[in-house]
Amino acid sequence: MAVENDSSVTEFILVGFTDLTQLQLPLFLLFLMNYMVTVVGNLSLINLIYLNAHLHTPMYFFIFNLSFIDLCHSLVITPKLLMSFVSENTISFEGCMAQLFFFCFFVHSECCVLTAMAYDRCVAICKPLWYTVTMSPRVCSLLMFGSYTMGFAGAMVHTGDMVRLSFCDSSIINHYMCDIFPLLQLSCSRTDASELVDSIVVSIVVIISSFIIFVSYALILSNILHISSAQGWSKAFSTCGSHIITIALFYGSGLFTHLKTSSDGSIGQQKFLSVFYTNIVPMLNPLIYSLRNKDVRLAVKKTLKRVAN
Repeated sequence: MAVENDSSVTEFILVGFTDLTQLQLPLFLLFLMNYMVTVVGNLSLINLIYLNAHLHTPMYFFIFNLSFIDLCHSLVITPKLLMSFVSENTISFEGCMAQLFFFCFFVHSECCVLTAMAYDRCVAICKPLWYTVTMSPRVCSLLMFGSYTMGFAGAMVHTGDMVRLSFCDSSIINHYMCDIFPLLQLSCSRTDASELVDSIVVSIVVIISSFIIFVSYALILSNILHISSAQGWSKAFSTCGSHIITIALFYGSGLFTHLKTSSDGSIGQQKFLSVFYTNIVPMLNPLIYSLRNKDVRLAVKKTLKRVAN
């Protein structure tokens, strides 16, 4: 995507997470550890699913893509965050727009993947005899293609909307990344239309995905209530538990951040809350899907035996 803009600003300065000198080193080490755990955790889960044939199922196909998105999301955001702790963190206008594009792409894609996973769990529990037919490789591939297409479309709208704005006064972004609202605050153009477009795009994605997730889990709950055996209840909850935790973390942190950004919350609060879905959620997802999952634990044992032999 060619970036053309009549702004006099050619580069931005990212303030970073905090300007308190005494916190720079501890936070640098904390976020460095977060980055390492995120990269290692997601790469390990991706390799486990790829190398173990018993994990080649629709559910793990979506988990594979979720880990890939979380890994890429972390690679886009965290390196610039770490740089802000050790030196003045500048980013070119083109680099800023690229970071914004990929940030929006991976966030929108993750929303869609979580929605597809809810549908997958609904079919697995409500229509188990039809599961292999309904969730065929072709259907799963189409769902993932649709997720990435929606992510690309959303990112193009957000980034295209931002490129049309002019930046001619301050070049200091009071954030650790090129996010939508900090950039809108810097613009010397009228931002009413841009704010409206961004809000509409976010609302459409959140409302549609939330509706599908809600309906899927309403059907799952209805089906669970008709299960008489305790073993059936336990299997149903273990199947959905990891996904419910992931949804709660991702949507909860994202929604709370958006509400705080739209209100009169301080910039410090907004940066603190945004860390949850830019850094914490990508780190926790592989842990959630491995520690709570017998199939993944079995895959780890098999892989370690192969390496040992």
